[in-house]
Amino acid sequence: MEEEIGIVTHYFSKISVAVIEITAGSLKVGDTIHIKGHTSDFSQPVDSLQQEHQSIPQAGKGSSVGLKVKQPVHDHDRVFKVKEEV
Repeated sequence: MEEEIGIVTHYFSKISVAVIEITAGSLKVGDTIHIKGHTSDFSQPVDSLQQEHQSIPQAGKGSSVGLKVKQPVHDHDRVFKVKEEV
């Protein structure tokens, strides 16, 4: 099960970091995310989050955070939080 939590607003290809705007819910270190777009479609764990070059444990709606990604992403790719099936 997945819940849409944000969109990619920028991607720094040299350092493989996506800037994600959280539009709903929250995101924390340890969550698993699924990024989906025209050419992007992969899941990965959240190893760290950064805001203004500071590491943060979690981010809520309205925040923009930096996140290291394992594959290239593109502006407007949708970001989902993967919820564990209970």
